[in-house]
Amino acid sequence: MTLTEIDPQDLVTATEAALLMGVTARAVRFWTSKGLLVPVDLGDKGPRLYRIQDVTKAELASKRRLATRSRSQSAA
Repeated sequence: MTLTEIDPQDLVTATEAALLMGVTARAVRFWTSKGLLVPVDLGDKGPRLYRIQDVTKAELASKRRLATRSRSQSAA
């Protein structure tokens, strides 16, 4: 997917994504390095931009992992 196929209003930076998810920008970059959150392909130009839809999916997955971990720790 290229930037021309996406409405610019649907894109956020790593810092904005972190604010939306309640995590640090470092966490967003870590997830990116692990392939869990994939930025829009911009080549070598500009900051990494993420689709809001992908950020929302990553946030839900993160919350699910935390809930599962919390339940397993309380059962122990």
